[in-house]
Amino acid sequence: MSSNNLLVAFEEYLQINKALEKNSIKSYLSDLKQLQEYFSKQNLLKLKTPDIFRFLMLFENKRTLNRKLSSINAFYDFCHQVNFSSTKINIPMAKVPRNLPKYLSFEQIQTGLSLIDRSDFLGLRDYALILFLYASGCRISEALLAKRDDINEGWLKIRFAKGQKERIVPLAPIAIEALEAYLKEASMQNEHIWLNYKGEPLSRISAYKIVKKYLGVSPHVLRHSFASALIIGGADLRVVQDLLGHSSLETTQIYTHIEQQNLADTMNQYHPLA
Repeated sequence: MSSNNLLVAFEEYLQINKALEKNSIKSYLSDLKQLQEYFSKQNLLKLKTPDIFRFLMLFENKRTLNRKLSSINAFYDFCHQVNFSSTKINIPMAKVPRNLPKYLSFEQIQTGLSLIDRSDFLGLRDYALILFLYASGCRISEALLAKRDDINEGWLKIRFAKGQKERIVPLAPIAIEALEAYLKEASMQNEHIWLNYKGEPLSRISAYKIVKKYLGVSPHVLRHSFASALIIGGADLRVVQDLLGHSSLETTQIYTHIEQQNLADTMNQYHPLA
């Protein structure tokens, strides 16, 4: 099978089996086409591990290298699963120092919310959207795909989660109140919750601009803020894992560094020997 046909098959696998977003799929394919170009469009199945190491040596930044490697490992794992290849290539990731995820305190979020004029439909929507993201820990893609029927008795059903993993999360009463006030004012009929002024589903770019306008951060920072607030408050790590929809506990463990930092800050502020 030619490399182009392999990439088409891999793209379908990412779309159907993995249910990845368009941007993620585009990133995977871009990395693999770069690998293909480096070896003058040689059939990707003919490459060996030393060949891939030669390609990876082009990237000094470890985060970039790991992104390329993630795409490569996923591709060759797919080829092995569907018997396109009898050998399985899997190269360990480079070790990258973990930075603390950026997050906002509840007070910072409250300050941003106080700037919103809730006298009209758009203001009510913006206020409800920010509270919704902070209350649920949703990825912005999950929030924008949420439908009105997905909320029932204070619970949000996330059916379109990354990797097709369904989960249910509780919503705080204040977020539900803001949501109800917004939906009551919205005269447009649409099964989706988040709409623009035309009554069409809100775009990812528009959602980004809303959060950036009032809080100065991306929507994903609200997801970090949700998790950080739970960890600092003493929530069990596995519960946070379930709420975030992480497939691996290792992904969630980065938030334990926030708890440790919070303890260190408290010690430095209050202990007489600090």
